[in-house]
Amino acid sequence: MRASFVFSEVVNGLRRNVTMTIAMILTTAISVGLLGGGLLVVRLIDKMQDTYQDRVEVVVFMTDDVSANDTDCSQQPCASIKSALSKAEGVESVKYENREQAFASFNKVFESQPELKDVARAEAMPASLRVKLSDQERFPQIQAEFASKPGVDSVVDQAEYLDRLFDILNGVRNATFSIALVQALAALLLISNTIQLSAFTRRTETGIMRLVGATRWYTQLPFLLEAMVSGLIGAILAIAGLLIAKAAFIDRVMGPVLGTGIIPAVEWGDIALISPILLLVAAAISAVTGYVTLRLYVRL
Repeated sequence: MRASFVFSEVVNGLRRNVTMTIAMILTTAISVGLLGGGLLVVRLIDKMQDTYQDRVEVVVFMTDDVSANDTDCSQQPCASIKSALSKAEGVESVKYENREQAFASFNKVFESQPELKDVARAEAMPASLRVKLSDQERFPQIQAEFASKPGVDSVVDQAEYLDRLFDILNGVRNATFSIALVQALAALLLISNTIQLSAFTRRTETGIMRLVGATRWYTQLPFLLEAMVSGLIGAILAIAGLLIAKAAFIDRVMGPVLGTGIIPAVEWGDIALISPILLLVAAAISAVTGYVTLRLYVRL
């Protein structure tokens, strides 16, 4: 098999059906780009789970009088509440955070947002008991037992907030994958139609090749390579789009949110990690679609 002949056939095929080729590349780029976006959301969720899995706590917020007058939880009722929490089943550790420490933590979290730091005051920060549970399922019992005690303002499970955030991110991921699936279907149909049209326009020369002894694989290979090249170009455009989106949107627009440390930032390495997956998926789908189309609809 002469590589130069196959290469020239691929180039001629792409050039002959240039409008459909461009449409196929763009559709593939959109579907692969959406797939990449969904994979980045999956990476984001994994990072957040790794970051917060060991940091999730039950927070027992104290009332204003306790927060203002008790700096080390040595007075009543804070001391008795802390002692009871330490002895409660499923509790791993209890740490007291006074008003000044809470204000320092607030400033650290929102360091990149000076407008919030300017309006916040230490007097507005409640003191709290930070409870680490060895069994997160024990929260309802902890809440029922301590929420009504004197000196307690409220009992909050941080895991609930994380679950809500994960639900939102999972929804974004599922929506992205759903749109990517629809776009992928459109790309498959375009690939199939492009191959059929390309094979039809070259039916005379491929027929002659078959008559002189060329194998079916030899005559089909240029069409398969056309589909794969178009798919790979679409995947490269999708990766470029993700890089541009990170530089122009994620870093600039979402920077203040991601910079707080609450939500992990999307790194360049994340895009580099999913890029081979996108290239492989685009090439595989294009090749499989081309092969099935040639076997079912085109006789070469």
